Order: sequence, then structure tokens, then C-alpha cells
Amino acid sequence: MGIIEAILLTVVTAATPLVLAAIGELVTERAGVLNLGVEGMMIMGAVLAFVATQATGSPYVGILAGIGGGALFSLLFGFLTLTLVANQVATGLALTILGLGISGQIGEAYVGMSGTKLPPIAIPGLSEIPYLGPLLFKQDLIFYISIALVIGVNWFLFKTRAGLKIRAIGDNHGSAHALGIGVIRTRYLAVLFGGACAGLAGAQLSLVYTPQWVENMSAGRGWIALALVVFASWRPWRVLAGGYLFGAVSISQLHAQALGLGIPSQFLSALPYVATVVVLVLISHNRRMTLINTPASLGKPFVPDR
Repeated sequence: MGIIEAILLTVVTAATPLVLAAIGELVTERAGVLNLGVEGMMIMGAVLAFVATQATGSPYVGILAGIGGGALFSLLFGFLTLTLVANQVATGLALTILGLGISGQIGEAYVGMSGTKLPPIAIPGLSEIPYLGPLLFKQDLIFYISIALVIGVNWFLFKTRAGLKIRAIGDNHGSAHALGIGVIRTRYLAVLFGGACAGLAGAQLSLVYTPQWVENMSAGRGWIALALVVFASWRPWRVLAGGYLFGAVSISQLHAQALGLGIPSQFLSALPYVATVVVLVLISHNRRMTLINTPASLGKPFVPDR
């Protein structure tokens, strides 16, 4: 049971950044904006969180820096795509490349430094429950935030008037504009939220998952988060389930290598991305279900009537 508990703890740690990045992108896409720059925002959050923690000695300041870095990068994306009406796909790809380059430059002096790990927060009483206690009630702050965000986003999108407006904009931005809904302003807020979540996911990588700075440490997790939104059919609870499924696949490579199963390490390292491709292929076969859940205005530019 000790081995199983250790494996489950690593799965939780590996899944948390995927859940965070995907839940932010889900809100962004529900508003009709396709942001492919999640990877760039994650890596910027990771490097800024590590640098801020090294400068102040407080990982909580690092969390704020990571959120701020992702949010600022998302505002750049919003300005280019919403104000200047640049192509969303090309802009997202460009910002990912930009984020990887800038993060490498910022973090060059911090490579090899040991970081400050975010301490776990034990919930009195509940953390003492055998097996489930350490798994669910003795985790770091970012884990609790990820669960709260999934619950909050689900409630916000489907139980509030503001959430209805976001979904209306994503389904038909022209009709939403005709009804007096501020399409551009709402999309800016959704993009900002998505960037903040991606930055927080990056902070988790450099403060919890691997408390140090390694260039390109996001390692494609932003792309997995994008696929996870499609896998979840733009539903928050499915993002949570899918995030832990992908987290289990990601961490299985490490345990398989530790057990000496004789499987080539290159194949094990590719497993998360192979799983991503397989899931997307399976989803594409159910075209009717995909069309029902996909925001109809996703990726389409909006220019208000003048």
C-alpha cells in the first residue's frame, strides 16, 4: 500500500498543472477564442515563479509572479487577436515560441540552482485518514486551488448570468453583440483568466513538481492541456477526470523505468503524447458529439459594427 500511495501522490502532482492549464483554456474557448499559446504562458509562469521565489525566499510570492507572467502574456495575445484581429492560430504559435525563448533567457542564470519547494498544507483531522488523507488533504496550495477552480468554473459557466453570456458569445458572437453583450471585453477577461491559470500551472512545475528551473521544463504540457479541453468536450468536470488520466499516463513512464521493465525509455517518454494523439483520433470519430459541444464561434474573429 505504501508503494501505491506513493504512485498516487506523484499522479496528483503530475495532473495538477494539466488541470489548471486546461480549465483556463476551457473558459477561453467557451468565449470563442482559440489560444494556442498555453505552452508559452506556462513556461513564462514557471520561470517567473522560480526567479521571484529565489529573490524573496517565499514560494507564495513566486505563485503570484507566475500568475502575473501568464496573465501579461495572455494580454499580449488578446491585444493582437482581439484588438488588431490577427489570426488566432498563428498568434498563439508565435507566442509559444516567444515564451520559450524569453524564459530561456530569463532563467539562464538560474539553471542548476536548488529551489524552494511549496510546503504542503495539512487539513486537521482529514489529513490523518489512512491513505486518502495524504492523497487529498495534505497537499500544496496549488492543488487545492486547482480543485476549487474546477468547481468554481463549472458553477460559473452553467449557473450564473455571466457564464451564460460567455457561452452565448462562444456560440454566436454576432447575436450576442446584437443583444448588447460586450463581446471584446468579455473575451479579454476570458483570455486573461486562461493566461493566469496557465501561469499558475507553470508555477506548479517549478515550485512543486520539480523545485528548480530547467529550460523548456513545460515539455509539451501546454499542448496536452489543449487536447484535454477537446477530450473533455468543454466540460469542467471532464477536464478534472481527463487531467488525472493524462497525469497517470505521464507518470507511468517513470515508474516503469524504476521497475526495470525493459521497455525503451524513448517509448515511455513518448507515452503522454501518444495517448494525446490516440484520444483525439477517437474523439474525431464521434463528429456529432464534437459539433454539439464545440463553441460555434471558436477561433473566428469578431469586428463590431461601426
